[in-house]
Amino acid sequence: MAVSGFEGFEKRLELRFFDDDKPITNNPMGLRLIDFESLDQVLNEVQCTVVSAVANRCFDAYVLSESSLFVYPTKIIIKTCGTTQLLKSIRPLIHLARNLGLTLRACRYSRGSFIFPKAQPFPYTSFKDEVIVVEESLPKSLCYRKASVMTPSNNPSRAWHVFTASADVESDESVVVVEVCMTELDRVNARSFFKRKGDEKNNSDSAGKEMTRLSGIDNINANAFICDFAFDPCGYSMNGVDGDRYSTIHVTPEDGFSYASFECGLSLYDDGHEDISEVLSRAIDVFRPSDVSIATTYGGDDYNNDVTKRVERLLAKKLGLKCRSRLMDEFPGSGTVVYQSFTPRRK
Repeated sequence: MAVSGFEGFEKRLELRFFDDDKPITNNPMGLRLIDFESLDQVLNEVQCTVVSAVANRCFDAYVLSESSLFVYPTKIIIKTCGTTQLLKSIRPLIHLARNLGLTLRACRYSRGSFIFPKAQPFPYTSFKDEVIVVEESLPKSLCYRKASVMTPSNNPSRAWHVFTASADVESDESVVVVEVCMTELDRVNARSFFKRKGDEKNNSDSAGKEMTRLSGIDNINANAFICDFAFDPCGYSMNGVDGDRYSTIHVTPEDGFSYASFECGLSLYDDGHEDISEVLSRAIDVFRPSDVSIATTYGGDDYNNDVTKRVERLLAKKLGLKCRSRLMDEFPGSGTVVYQSFTPRRK
């Protein structure tokens, strides 16, 4: 393991709002009306910038210099890697939403265990300090709160940290969020995310498209429009847009601290979409990692143990990954989180 390097593990923040003058049809664009200059100022506080963007009728997707931002009419998702100051975005985003007549309904902050924890600035050196900062940034109306550190017995250094706060005891979110964190990527597969000789002459947009094609990322969801970006001299980010569904991938390919993440939002009840276990299998197969963790957040009463078991069976069958730990925790107003850890069978 390198003494120091780029921190791939992201911090993730999700804020959900409701319209003061219900229903949202009074303002169907909602948070998407926040102007770019205002978003850019928030991102400046976080210490990142927009490098690419795409939008459809449902939401706006931004690739950032450090990960991604998604803006829906009543929901914002922002995840940032490195040593960014993600929690500094909470207060200004709540303020911008309030100017549009939107009130905060729920907040969720989550992250894995950093590869280089000592390199993080305050408060990210301690989850307790992070929780304090989040709580101080939220209105008292979000009274249902819980913080949890989900620690797998097989690998205590790869814990999953979650804090949630909600104005309601029952979750209003029907979307299932799947977050995959992968370390020790296959060295051959990781080469796809280094710019090749001659790529310096090409812009990051065309180099990104080449990485998407060579790695097989374009096969994970053939229906998604991919907005990709290649970093110099290595590294890759992409956002996938498929109707109201998002997906995102971020790659730090350097040997010694290689890392990749895949995240998507989906519904368990929509017809015409592939089984999540198949999607996860293809996403993980792009990187062939030695260590995989999957955090799945189910809103409301949507927790489905069959889905959890199906993912485990398929990853074992197709990729030779054995589930070493499965943890579950419930969060008032924010649903259920299932955290699974996998390593190859040979380990």
